[in-house]
Amino acid sequence: MSFSNILKRGLDIIISLLALIILCPALFFIIIAIKVSSKGPAIFKQKRAGKNGNPFIFYKFRTMTIDADPFGPSPKSGQDPRLTKIGRILREYSLDELPQFFNVLKGDMSVVGPRPLYLSQIPEWSKRQQKRLLVKPGLTGLAQISGRGEITREEKLELDVKYVETASFLVDIRIILATIANVLSRKGIYEKRYSQAESTRGKKP
Repeated sequence: MSFSNILKRGLDIIISLLALIILCPALFFIIIAIKVSSKGPAIFKQKRAGKNGNPFIFYKFRTMTIDADPFGPSPKSGQDPRLTKIGRILREYSLDELPQFFNVLKGDMSVVGPRPLYLSQIPEWSKRQQKRLLVKPGLTGLAQISGRGEITREEKLELDVKYVETASFLVDIRIILATIANVLSRKGIYEKRYSQAESTRGKKP
């Protein structure tokens, strides 16, 4: 293992441990809120593609109803009928992603890297796009700070490859800081056209 990989893993362990310790009361409250407000488990589990395409169990707080297609597209709008009331709030503030700190601590994921996608999507990618599998998937990445729901799938894949080609400790720090700013501003959560429609709904012409 290279020094840069050791440094990255060390950063992952420190951040995930601190996050889980500090956020423990909030995690407990969210679990109770999900269980009380809708039927189904509080934690959503699904196989995703990890480093080198190896599958791992991916964790999230459940934000959709239990009858929603687990392999369907992510909600494009806060008004998506598949979202539960609590789920809308969790997605708006990116709180649904918090259980992935356990994935980071386990070593399945990193704090920074391409977002983990479905195993079934791998054959659809070009040889260049498959370079995103050369590193561990992440909680956040270059695509997430560059638009998230406001950019196309192809643009996200290209940004993932760009990250793989330019990854460094300083790049990771920059992405982490930008992610914090984006989460606080709730930027790019849903597709832009839907977000704009919701922000203007109810306003007088």
